[in-house]
Amino acid sequence: MSFMEPLIAARKDAGLTQAELADRSGLSRMTVQKAESGVLDPRISTVLEMARALGLEPMLVPAGLRQEVEAFLRSGGKYLAQPSGVSAPPSIVETLGLPGSPSAGLRQ
Repeated sequence: MSFMEPLIAARKDAGLTQAELADRSGLSRMTVQKAESGVLDPRISTVLEMARALGLEPMLVPAGLRQEVEAFLRSGGKYLAQPSGVSAPPSIVETLGLPGSPSAGLRQ
């Protein structure tokens, strides 16, 4: 998976056009279009501006921890083998009300 694929998906999920993302990020529409299409190998600063305009913050994860971090995020931010129920604290995903969490619909 390329680094741009999640950004493209996030832009589309947000219902933004490339031009709207360009406006929000302070980039030209051509820069966004070329970065998304793979014609341009974007600078890290360009990727950061695009991500931040979409409400994302890129994070470097050690390669040896990638699978564990992805599993943690997919689990809704709960520790592996954490029992569900009253004694289990809400996950960080639920606390933040992120899309896909049970509390997401409550924050509208």
